[in-house]
Amino acid sequence: MSQDRDRSSLFIPASTEDRIQGVLSASVVLVMYGDYQCSECANLYRLIKAIRRQLSISFGENYLCFIFRHFPQTQIHSHAQRAAQAAQAAAAQGQFWQMHDILFAHQQELENGYLVEYANDLGLNISQFLKELSKQVHVARIDEDIESGLHSGITVAPALFINEIRYTGRWNNTQLTAAIVTASY
Repeated sequence: MSQDRDRSSLFIPASTEDRIQGVLSASVVLVMYGDYQCSECANLYRLIKAIRRQLSISFGENYLCFIFRHFPQTQIHSHAQRAAQAAQAAAAQGQFWQMHDILFAHQQELENGYLVEYANDLGLNISQFLKELSKQVHVARIDEDIESGLHSGITVAPALFINEIRYTGRWNNTQLTAAIVTASY
């Protein structure tokens, strides 16, 4: 669980500029700041996916919107920034969530060769992918996410906001589901 609780609301509201699963008009909007090399971030993402499936069955597909923002912790995760760039390069080819899932599934294999392999497996245009990585085309976008996180009081990932309010409870199905359902009222 994250220890930095000095601010409790999301500085930059969710928008169409974000990486979104669902609709922004959903009853509940979750914004997660994460790092692809962080095991706790991967665990939280898997938990959110499971909760999202459960709640869409109970309340409908448009009940919960999930947004991911990059917060690579480069001081402790040497491949997190490059992985975030790979996700954004995949996004440029319409494959953000596919790459996102692969990166979290293969956290121990985020070196450049693996990133190219994942891009190839997704059928991405490899020359465009490599060009964007080498020219660091997506760094500014990642920096915007980091900056918005810092303005929201985040110092470590993962961090989660439910309807723009910082979630500081436990990362478990029961408590997170209860917080999400409560936020919809």
